[in-house]
Amino acid sequence: MSYKLTKWLILLFPPLLVGLWELVRHTLLMPYFSMSAGNVVTPILLFLISLMLLLPLFSRMERFQEELQQERAVKAKLEAREQLASELHDGIAQSLFLLAVKLEKAEKQQLRGEEIPLDELRKTVHTVNDYVRQSISNLRYSVDEMLDEGETLPGLIAGLGKEIQMKVHMQWRLAEGRLTVQEKIELLACVREAVMNARKHSGQAEVYIEAAAEDTGWKVEIRDQGKGIAPGEMDKSGTYGLRIVRERAAKMGWQVQLDSREGSTSVILYKP
Repeated sequence: MSYKLTKWLILLFPPLLVGLWELVRHTLLMPYFSMSAGNVVTPILLFLISLMLLLPLFSRMERFQEELQQERAVKAKLEAREQLASELHDGIAQSLFLLAVKLEKAEKQQLRGEEIPLDELRKTVHTVNDYVRQSISNLRYSVDEMLDEGETLPGLIAGLGKEIQMKVHMQWRLAEGRLTVQEKIELLACVREAVMNARKHSGQAEVYIEAAAEDTGWKVEIRDQGKGIAPGEMDKSGTYGLRIVRERAAKMGWQVQLDSREGSTSVILYKP
């Protein structure tokens, strides 16, 4: 029995049952039932018959819903694997190939007595490191499943702080209802990356997170009290782990701002 047929049977059983009972009652049972007795027996009888007939249909419908949820979960996992495979191919594999080419070039320069461009090699290694870190993070965290289980964004972020042994000071004034599921997933990924970046580069064990609604959008700021970033290094987003944040934010139509000064660095996410 299909899902559509089950729905129609659930809808049609009660009126058909009532019509059939009333027909039998007024044609065959009138000599045996008075009007008052019939009015008492009718709801009881209809309830019992409906219970017997509709409960199996409701159980079947619940099974359909469970199967549908399982199919959606499998589809989501397959899509996540395809995305991860694409990221591994486009990011890590290509970067490793580029690194191999540069190492071969460096070996030839060393044989000729030329200076080896260590900065380029170091930059490529940092790029591969960022991709690997993000891929591992994607494997360890199934964000959509955690959100489906009722976890809130502040709760997930606080859990991240405990895991990486970083104290998170949070002022979260952004209602969950203002975010779609996809926005929650991407926002958590961006905040996670910014927090891990702060842990790695600030030299501090504390981070401050503020989130607030603004007109039709919102703003989330992740701030540490580390040494800050030199002005000449502000645009080197790959060096400071912000490339992934910028890519995710751009995909969602958000804006990213990096504000750094002596003793403080902030990553600010805006939704206009």
